[in-house]
Amino acid sequence: MCRIGCIKSKTPVHPSMALRLMLPQQEGHDNSGFAMVMQDLDGVFAHYKDKPLLSLACTQKGVQIVNNYMAEKGFARLAEWTPQMEWQPGLKIVTMPCYMYHNYNYPDTWRHRGPEDRENLLLDTRLELRRLLAEENNGYVYSFWPDVLTLKEIGDPLDIASFFRLWDDDGRLMAKNIVVQCRQNTNYKIVRYAAHPFFLQGYSLCANGENTFFTKNMEFQKSLHRGYTGFESDSQNFLYTLHYMLHELKWPIKYYKHVITPLPLVELDKRADKKELYAIRESLAHLEINGPNTIIGLLPDGKMITCCDSKKLRPVVVGGDGDMVAVTSEVCGLNAILPSRNAGADIYPNEREMIVVDNDLAVQRWKQ
Repeated sequence: MCRIGCIKSKTPVHPSMALRLMLPQQEGHDNSGFAMVMQDLDGVFAHYKDKPLLSLACTQKGVQIVNNYMAEKGFARLAEWTPQMEWQPGLKIVTMPCYMYHNYNYPDTWRHRGPEDRENLLLDTRLELRRLLAEENNGYVYSFWPDVLTLKEIGDPLDIASFFRLWDDDGRLMAKNIVVQCRQNTNYKIVRYAAHPFFLQGYSLCANGENTFFTKNMEFQKSLHRGYTGFESDSQNFLYTLHYMLHELKWPIKYYKHVITPLPLVELDKRADKKELYAIRESLAHLEINGPNTIIGLLPDGKMITCCDSKKLRPVVVGGDGDMVAVTSEVCGLNAILPSRNAGADIYPNEREMIVVDNDLAVQRWKQ
């Protein structure tokens, strides 16, 4: 089983808040890993919000590979942050030699390019670094994007938190949005890329469950975009579909649910928008998902989303107190970080809902 969570706060919070959200749910996962994506950063990254941040774990040789490539392509390093790691006897964690978090200036020839060109540059740079590091197993690059930090590790989440000193709320590592999962991808080969959340061009997503249409999704997605790669987990399909629908097709977010869990044909005929929904079924049938799952996502503009499979076979709950909204698998997580909220206002999304949390923390419930 997986346990997933996301925090959206009006003021920056420390990763220890996400850990507190997940800790009461420990019996719902297998202690095999911990990963998080932080967006809208503060602390040591507060002055570099428009500069791409590279997040990776690698060997010493990997450091050389990355540094040489970035210099060759004209990326000038502006700042770096290194986690204050503390090894203790008995920790159940599979570490890498080096963890790099570097902010860069765009190459001179790219500084006046438009947003789309820059997005493509950052994606292509990450993909090439991934290829170079994979040649001799020299590391993993998770994200290369402004105002986004990614950490993934194999082992017991509590031990990972201790190793990276994630309990130490010293104000250095802060963000308004944090997506987190406690579990490695134990359905398949355990590799760091397989750990949720997944990230692509500003979109972050984690999932609790399975996608039995993995092969169908994967074969279709491989033809859609060069960024749809890896497929170390069946849940990556959810991210790639989200990215394709919003970033490539530029459709409204409410249609995401119609793509992954289309309504039965007998219900489509009763809809005023049946023409559009039939078109979705016909053109994107290979992006439909199946199996028990819950999805939590974070969009480039900071909005947070969640939805379930068409039978509601995995749990999720949404709660807030006016200053913070959290989405997670079990209500005990909300109780841990939002004890003073009105629990009677908690939302338990059903199989036909898409929940969207705006940047002012307003919660929208969209019926499919």
